[in-house]
Amino acid sequence: MNKILLFALLLLPLSTIAGGKPCSGKKGGISHCEGTQFVCNDGSSSKSTKDCSSYISGNTTQKAAPVATAPESIEPTVAPIAQDNSEISKVSDNILKLDYSGFTVWLDCSKRAPIKFQYVAQRDTGSFKRYDKFSLDPNVPKECQQYSAKAYGMKYDRGHQVPANHMDNSAVSIRQTNYMTNILPQAANMNRGAWLQTEKITECYRDIAELLVIGGVIWGNNSTDDYFLESHGVRTPDAYWKVIVRGTGADERAIAWIVPNSQDATGKRLDQYLVSVEDIEKITGEKIPVADYAKHEKLNTSWQIPVGCNEG
Repeated sequence: MNKILLFALLLLPLSTIAGGKPCSGKKGGISHCEGTQFVCNDGSSSKSTKDCSSYISGNTTQKAAPVATAPESIEPTVAPIAQDNSEISKVSDNILKLDYSGFTVWLDCSKRAPIKFQYVAQRDTGSFKRYDKFSLDPNVPKECQQYSAKAYGMKYDRGHQVPANHMDNSAVSIRQTNYMTNILPQAANMNRGAWLQTEKITECYRDIAELLVIGGVIWGNNSTDDYFLESHGVRTPDAYWKVIVRGTGADERAIAWIVPNSQDATGKRLDQYLVSVEDIEKITGEKIPVADYAKHEKLNTSWQIPVGCNEG
């Protein structure tokens, strides 16, 4: 029996024994080469140690998988990393407005941090995968950005201001959400609790009607949790705020929260953080585009997640 098994193994292709072809399986095949490295059709880089250029040029029978031509109204399956259609404008001496693909971030160069974000959440039709890697924005001056894209540690997450999942209709957009210009230290329980719950509400209600989502930071005066000034050059905000607006005219409705950047800010406590839009305007000085009649209302409970909603 052992001799038969050994003989069967000898008949297998060498590439099968060695762990498969580059970009096989869910990676969808090879899209193109970047130097010697394989870039797969799902936008990731293969861990193969083979030389991509020689592999495709004919030293093996494997050929690069063709990229399908998509209709003009549909985002191409793979967007080259270099394709970054962001626009940068200067608002003041310290503030830059970063218009990314599908969302906007206001960056305070003096704090090396995003201070406000805004986007329109429309019906979820995307399925691009979230990227694991974080990076600095190559188009933004280094003196305006955090020192590093490494994890914060100390039970703080690299917290997204604009969530990747809401930008999954575009390979470019979802990659841009992982720029550190969209990231700040968020207590892990808060990021995966109350803040995540606001994202789930957005995810569900955007399938009902278009939403305007605006949010930002409240720095506060607590310096005891500024653990990342040396490693990243950024303070830790005391809280984050968010406003979601739906409907128009007499049907316009808004919900607003100020979520403390604390390990106590779990999803179950989200209703404790409800405020009025007017409260946020007074604290932050921001002028939020909500009808006056809707600014004064403070809800008692957050919008309920509809039964059957796909929150992912």
